[in-house]
Amino acid sequence: MLSRSSFTSLVVGVFAVYVAHTCWVMYGIVYTRPCPAAAAGGGGGAAGCVWPYLARRPKLQLSVYTTTRSNIGAESNIDLVLNVEDFDIESKFERTVNVSVPKKTRNNGTLYAYIFLHHAGILPWHDGKQVHIVSPLTTYMVPKPEEINLLTGESATQQIEAEKQTNALDEPVSHWRSRLTLNVMVEDFVFDGSSLPADVHRYMKMVQLGKTVHYLPILFIDQLSNRVKDLMVINRSTTELPLTVSYDKISLGKLRFWIHMQDAVYSLQQFGFSEKDADEVKGIFVDTNLYFLALTFFVAAFHLLFDFLAFKNDISFWKKKRSMIGMSTKAVLWRCFSTVVIFLFLLDEQTSLLVLIPAGIGAVIELWKVKKALKMTIKWQGLRPKIQFGTYNDSERKTEEYDTQAMKYLSYLLYPLCIGGAGYSLMNVKYKSWYSWLINSFVNGVYAFGFLFMLPQLFVNYKMKSVAHLPWKAFTYKAFNTFIDDIFAFIITMPTSHRLACFRDDVVFLVYLYQRWLYPVDKSRVNEYGESYEEKPKKKSS
Repeated sequence: MLSRSSFTSLVVGVFAVYVAHTCWVMYGIVYTRPCPAAAAGGGGGAAGCVWPYLARRPKLQLSVYTTTRSNIGAESNIDLVLNVEDFDIESKFERTVNVSVPKKTRNNGTLYAYIFLHHAGILPWHDGKQVHIVSPLTTYMVPKPEEINLLTGESATQQIEAEKQTNALDEPVSHWRSRLTLNVMVEDFVFDGSSLPADVHRYMKMVQLGKTVHYLPILFIDQLSNRVKDLMVINRSTTELPLTVSYDKISLGKLRFWIHMQDAVYSLQQFGFSEKDADEVKGIFVDTNLYFLALTFFVAAFHLLFDFLAFKNDISFWKKKRSMIGMSTKAVLWRCFSTVVIFLFLLDEQTSLLVLIPAGIGAVIELWKVKKALKMTIKWQGLRPKIQFGTYNDSERKTEEYDTQAMKYLSYLLYPLCIGGAGYSLMNVKYKSWYSWLINSFVNGVYAFGFLFMLPQLFVNYKMKSVAHLPWKAFTYKAFNTFIDDIFAFIITMPTSHRLACFRDDVVFLVYLYQRWLYPVDKSRVNEYGESYEEKPKKKSS
């Protein structure tokens, strides 16, 4: 079997190969090999090359239509909402128009936008060299539950619409996408007809002009810019809604990258991720530039590695631990309680799965650590479980005395603050339910004063003048992840209290590092397994 160090080296090696492979794939996406014949100076008649139609500098027009049908064959039953004559592909613009909402759409139907790029002065369906693309302007989501004051029953909006009383909260309703972002690939790039990139090929339309093959302008809709925060609920009384149409040119490399990212988000939704979860991923791509996005990828990769190594070393430490000497049992209990509360809070807030899944795994591990710390054993008597607790030796009881002493001082400060904060929020803040208030009260106490519950372990370290009993390998990996979390706090959408808690943990780790420097480990002290290096092994009696 592999030793622990060999297994760690294997994991790090696999991680390095994964990063290198991802960089190679990304390079293959961004870089496209041009047609060799055109690069060699073959001119417009180079065999096997596909030439850009935009190189002829045609006079173009942009038209945006809306309809309730996903396929149209003529100009019947469609509405023209935007017409840009003398369309300049190099100039960006943004325009807001009012769109008429049909009765079918108001009754939970779908409305589509047809975007045509065609020759100026010619209707789209009369132009053989037009290109078009279709995008739904509506999507289906469960409305966010209304928040009320639990004492007075007063709603946040002072009124409840009649439709919300008849519709169940868990029933998806039609939402309006208020933004439509268009792009045209403007590079005069000559493709190799024998090796067209599959991602771009599905957006290309070819025409034969003389002896050469040309591809018409590549029109692209940036679906990543459709964010949940821009969605509007479509009411039955709504007859018009605003639509912001924005345009900007795009390079070939960014176009291919954006296509792959949209496909990745679509795959997440196919695997069961909700619209909100997919929106968090969109925010990472849309709200940051490409250089910062590359940095985010590497940071996320290292965060994943350190998360795995921290979990591995933490489990290994507690699996082999036979004594609680020097370890604060109450700190372990509090850490378990706070981790479970944070997980339930994130679940209640419908936070992104990017944050929720690691929090859930951490909660399970903390529950297992409590079982080890309390020396619990579960025996089954038929269908009824029986829980038994182990006994502590003199050294462990001494540690427990320090632990109880520290918690006694903390209780004088923490309990009034937590109770007062819960009462204040009940009177002044609106919540979805009593459960939501209870979870928020717990989590606010955890976030605001949770670092104080780390003090019992610091107090035990101070009394014992030792830190040798702590799992320093796991602490090191968690410390790296804590500083990485500081970066993610500005990138991934999460509750403000959870974001502030990331910075709070920095202070705790710095204090632990100070104690590490203050109490250097020597071989006379008890190590993390409750053993001393100077203890001689007992000889077996003959």
